[in-house]
Formats: sequence, structure tokens, C-alpha cells
Amino acid sequence: MVDFTWRGAAMRAVLILFLGLGLVVRVGAEPGNDNRAPDLGDAQNLRVEEGHKVAFRAYAEGVQIWSWNGASWDFLRPEAVLYAGADDDELFGIHYAGPTWESDSGSYVVGAVVDRATPNPDAIPWLLLKGVESGGPGIFDGVTFIQRVNTVGGKAPAYDGDFPGEEVGVPYTADYYFYRKHD
Repeated sequence: MVDFTWRGAAMRAVLILFLGLGLVVRVGAEPGNDNRAPDLGDAQNLRVEEGHKVAFRAYAEGVQIWSWNGASWDFLRPEAVLYAGADDDELFGIHYAGPTWESDSGSYVVGAVVDRATPNPDAIPWLLLKGVESGGPGIFDGVTFIQRVNTVGGKAPAYDGDFPGEEVGVPYTADYYFYRKHD
């Protein structure tokens, strides 16, 4: 397992530097186009309620930060960069504690976990989150629900930490689907 020890402020500073380059996301999304929802397989508990449609999706690469409490690993926060797709190299946002997603245009959404599923026991769970706060000009304004699916990695280390307070960043990837209310 790769062991990263990125600190939140330092990583966010680097990510904000990249975001300052003015990269633009190519989402090509039409709010209300429901056929772009992810295949949830056996995780049907993560379905978004009626009246909300996929607005766009993002591919995330980053780390899940864990802290050793002396007996086990506690989850602290995610730190990731967002792309329009896994094969896209144009960065358009970041994902960090809250959990919060923020675009280079300044829009953001903060989510709260509604439900989870674990289709892959070797990866962090898939999630359904409700947007509890959003704003700013751009794609995240007005987001009502978020789904985290197709996760790879990110689980707590399988080994003990060296000292209480030790932080470890475990690499992960995921697809995020963002929904808005559809009239």
C-alpha cells in the first residue's frame, strides 16, 4: 500500500494553484437527462428520490486521510482533485473536508451522508449524500444530491500506526454524480 502523508492546507494550496490556471470543465450535461445516472447494481438504497436528475458527473483522484488514535484508524477527510472523466486531464475542482466539492469557478456544495453500500469490500463505501449547502457561480450551485460510486482504494491502513495522531493518506478514486431538482 502506498503511504502518503499530505497535510490538508498544503494540498489545498497546490490544488488552488492548479485551479487558478483557469481550466474549464467540459461537462456537456443537460440537467434532467436521467439516463446518465450510475448503475447501482445491488446498491439500490443509494437511489436518488424522484424529482432530481443527474446534472453532471466527476471523476476524483486523491487520498482518504486517516488518523491513528492509538488503537485504530479514524477517518479525517478526503483530499482529491476532480476531472470530467477518468481519461480527462483537465482539472476543474477539488474535494475536501465537509465533505465539500468546489469548482474553479467558485461554486461549492457541502453534503451529508444519507446512506452507504459496500459493493467492493476492498474499497471505501459507495455513498448517497444530500446537498445541505451550495452556492457561488458555477456547476455546484443548486446541487441537491451526490452519489459516490465505483470506488477504488481509500480504506484505512491494514497495519497499526506508529503513534497517536499519525496521519496517513490512502489513495482512492471514485465517480461522483451530482443531481439537481428537476421540475
